[in-house]
Amino acid sequence: MKVLIVDDEEMIRGVLKEYVEFEGGTAFEAADGMQAVRLCKDNDFDIILMDVMMPRLDGFSAVKEIKKIKNIPVIMLSARGEEYDKLFGFEIGADDYVTKPFSPKEVMARIHAVLKRTSQESVNDVVTFEGLTIDIAGRNVYVDGEKAELTPKEYEILFYFVKNKGIALTREKLLMDVWGFDFYGDDRTVDTHIKMLRSNLKQYRKFIVTLRGLGYKFEV
Repeated sequence: MKVLIVDDEEMIRGVLKEYVEFEGGTAFEAADGMQAVRLCKDNDFDIILMDVMMPRLDGFSAVKEIKKIKNIPVIMLSARGEEYDKLFGFEIGADDYVTKPFSPKEVMARIHAVLKRTSQESVNDVVTFEGLTIDIAGRNVYVDGEKAELTPKEYEILFYFVKNKGIALTREKLLMDVWGFDFYGDDRTVDTHIKMLRSNLKQYRKFIVTLRGLGYKFEV
């Protein structure tokens, strides 16, 4: 696995690099967001460990820029553990969020969990439901032949629905499996994302059924 470690603290980069290489991976380093964006333009990484607070270009801004050019899984690293920061990270497409100080072993475990989850999404499948076509491997969605512009998190939610077609899914289950973390607090973030997803699916929003008092189900 190729891991890009982005942090302005050299010691943290060094420790994480040592753990990645110990497990047989290859680690690349960047000291700020701008350097990370440049590296992503010229290289393909399996996953990025992205610090939030950095000079020149912060981690959130760097993730936004990277997501414009490549769909690489990202784990945010931050000394700020406020719920708002975590939610914002997930809103822009981060796959997980680790609060400093952290255990390098925990970070490695989260890397493996994210890579396992994203690899399961890379099944070479194209599925069609009436005029809705979902290319899981290519991460593309077409509504009556026209490409829908979904955010990374909307893609993940839709693909998760498709893989669990016909199964009742609670908001807690969606948060755990799609966002990939134990969520303590307000679960309305699920409703917000699904509202946006439905809007982008236009008439095929009908496939996402609301289960009153429980959650949602993808039903065709």
